[in-house]
This record gives sequence, structure tokens and C-alpha cells, in this order.
Amino acid sequence: MTTQVKHYIDGEFTQGTGTSQIIVTNPANNSPIAVINAATSEEVHVAIASAKAAFKTWKEVPVSERARVMLRYQHLLKEHHDELATILAHETGKTFEDAKGDVWRGIEVAEHACNVASLLMGETVENVARSIDTYSYTQPLGVCAGITPFNFPAMIPLWMFPLAIACGNTFILKPSEQDPMTPQRLVELFVEAGAPKGVLQLVHGDKTAVDILLADPAIKAISFVGSVAVGQYIYKTGTDNLKRVQAFAGAKNHCVIMPDANKQQVINNLVGASVGAAGQRCMAISVAVFVGAAKEWIPELKEALAKVRPGLWDDKEAGYGPVISPAAKARVLKLIKQGIDEGAECLLDGSDFTVEGYESGNWIGPTMFNKVSTEMSIYKEEIFGPVLCCMESDSLEAAIELVNASPYGNGTSIFTASGAAARKYQHEIEVGQVGINVPIPVPLPFFSFTGWKGSFYGDQHAYGKQAVRFYTETKTITSRWFESDIAVASTPNMSINLR
Repeated sequence: MTTQVKHYIDGEFTQGTGTSQIIVTNPANNSPIAVINAATSEEVHVAIASAKAAFKTWKEVPVSERARVMLRYQHLLKEHHDELATILAHETGKTFEDAKGDVWRGIEVAEHACNVASLLMGETVENVARSIDTYSYTQPLGVCAGITPFNFPAMIPLWMFPLAIACGNTFILKPSEQDPMTPQRLVELFVEAGAPKGVLQLVHGDKTAVDILLADPAIKAISFVGSVAVGQYIYKTGTDNLKRVQAFAGAKNHCVIMPDANKQQVINNLVGASVGAAGQRCMAISVAVFVGAAKEWIPELKEALAKVRPGLWDDKEAGYGPVISPAAKARVLKLIKQGIDEGAECLLDGSDFTVEGYESGNWIGPTMFNKVSTEMSIYKEEIFGPVLCCMESDSLEAAIELVNASPYGNGTSIFTASGAAARKYQHEIEVGQVGINVPIPVPLPFFSFTGWKGSFYGDQHAYGKQAVRFYTETKTITSRWFESDIAVASTPNMSINLR
């Protein structure tokens, strides 16, 4: 039996009138579990008009009242945590523990949105010129939209709409059509928390819906997480239409291992960071660079990876689940074959892995390559599967040069016992997020999530604007004022995790 996925448009849940249907399947066996009637152009425009109308009143709601909606929402998210994780696990294939982590990281953002008042404070400086004082106010932009990927259907939508709405904007969420039931439940709970009609809209669909959001002048800002090609398209199309766009795109995250590191810590962390969530994380470690004598640990890393067994969402012994779709599996298998054909040493090949009784699922076992070079497809392309590429380097300087030559700059990490090596790495590396003895340096919500080079395009300040006004000594506004693109909260370029 399949579930009818619903849109939430203009304060009503509806299955929609679209005749184009999208079938949602269980990645463990590819059986249908839900169906989407893709939103029509008219339905998307109704959602935009509703959000635009709601903005006129929502922006005037006192910030403390907006925060109270978020307080009720984060309470409901916690109350329904395991329910959300169960829905998420069924439609993504993630293990239950992994699904719970996905939900919890989103809840942390909703908690942060409860503190929005302190993020919206302006600034005041007296006597910027003789008898002239300056005051700034942080104000919402208007209607914002979020386009989210399949790999984190709870966390990434919750990155977006709670903060945008708490800041006084209204929001349209267009989640991945591959796992839409988790976002639908998130919206249902948001309505239950007391969100007014029109503040949040949910539309399901494909590129047709996305293109409308990118073109409609009522949409002031777009947030996106996904692949490089789509990220570039959304950034270019959105900015061509004079919108603020923040597009998080591809990654090829390197982990540099120094010979003075703790060997067991390295092995344990690399296993989870490379094949956890079936490698379908934008922050996954897909390249391990062993410096000097650290390469002697590669056989032990292979043994540890070989012990990881994929399985069903409720299998407590499973290390991870299937990849999201047959197309995703075919792409990963193609890259594994290319790696072998191009001369990499395949130490583990998970291409033929299956789970008994679920042979038709999108299973790939842990896969590990050694002797990988920068010319190989498995190095140049983001695999987005449970595949780890091992490389060797003679020195830290050479390893830094290797990482900096990558076109991506999402996340990286180094394992070392040397403070000097750690300082050198984090200072010289051209990557947005750096972990030191931490495999996946994902910042908490009160820090920025960022990326450099081909991993991020656009404006990290998408949801707010700062109006700056000049006053005379008598506090009468002068004719001189302007708006500038200043963030709701500060957004440093690098988040450093030390442990």
C-alpha cells in the first residue's frame, strides 16, 4: 500500500491536481511506498502568492512571538523524534541510529531559532561625523525558498525554514522527490506548533517547480544543497533573476593522516566517516592521504572496513543502509569499475553485495582503493557511495598541496599529535571547514556551515538585510540611508573543531 504525499499550500494540505506522478520507493527493495502528484505551475504560483501575502503581517509579529512558535516547534520535534526517524529510515534506507542523528541535528537548528532575538540586534555608533549618529536594524527580506536533497531530509530542511521564518520571512520548501514524507511530517508539526497560514508552504515536484521559484520576482532568496551541476544552475539562474542565492554543491573531502597520530583513532574514525550513511554525505571522507610511515596502517584499515556490513534500517548490527536509488547504485558501480580499469588497487570491492531477501535493493558493500592518483575518475568525481580512496604523500606540505589543488573545498581533516602540524594545516588549507582529530567537521547551528571553491556558490546572508540610517543630534532622520548585505549573524569563513 502506498501513501499519498501531500503539499501544504495556502494553509491547506492537499494531494494536488497534477497529473504527473512521481513514485517514491523503498531503497532496500525498490518497492513503491508513496506517490506524489507533482505540483502544477498554478499550484506553485498559489504557494508563492500565499507566502507573499503572509509576509506583510508576519514581518510585523514581535520577535518574541516568533521565537515562541519555534519553542513550541522544537518541543514537538523532540516529542516526535523517534517517529520522524522511523519515517526517515523507511524512505532513505538509513539505519535507525543514523536516522535519529539526522533528526536530532535538525532539532538543534530549531533550538537555535528560539534564540533569534539576539541574532537580530542592530548596531549603534554615536558621532560617526560631527553631531551624526548611526543606527542599523536587521530586517527580513520577504519570501524565501529552500530546495533540499535526499540525503538529509530532516536536517537540511530544518537548516533552512526555522531560521528564515524566525527572522520574519515566509518560506517555500521544495524537498527532494525521493524522500518527501519526512519533510511533510516536519511541516505538519510546524502547523501544530501554531504557525500562521501562509508562513510556510510545501510543494513537491521536479525541475518545473524549481524553475518557477527561481524566476518569480516575489522570491527574494534561495537556499540549495545538492550536486555541483544543479547547484551551479540554481546559483546562475537565481542570480540572473536578481535573487540572493546560497548553493552548497559538491565535495571531495580529504583526511590527512600523519604518522604521529593515534592509529586506532584514525582507523575507527575513517571507517565511519567514509562508509557511514552509505557514503551519501556531503561531508563524508572519501579520500585518505597517508603521510610517510602512516601508509603502513592501510592493511589494518582494510580489515576494519571489511567488517562493516550494510543492512536494513532496523538491523542493529548494520553499519549502514542502501544507497537511495537504482540510478545512484549504477553510478557508484560504474565509478568502481572505472577505478579498477584505470589502475587503482582495489583492496575491497562491494559491487556484488546483497542482503538476503532484499536482493533487489540498492546495496553496495564497503569499497576501498589504494594507489589512487589525481587523474583517476574515482578521485576527480564525487562518488557519493561507500567508497574510500587511499593516497600516499611524502610530507605534510605535499599533502596540503594535493588538497588545495582539488576543485572542491567543503570539508577536510587532519589527524596528528603535533600542534604545529595542526596549526600549519588549518592555516594553509583552502577548504571551508577543518577538523583536527575530528573526521567530519560539521559545525553546530550557532556557527556557519560554509564551503570554498566548487563546494559553495553565493551569499551566506540570504535571509536578512540590514538597513542603516543616519541621525542628527536631535534624532531626526536625514535623507541619507541605504541597505547593505550584512548577515543576520556573523559568518566566518572557517569553522575549526579541536579535540
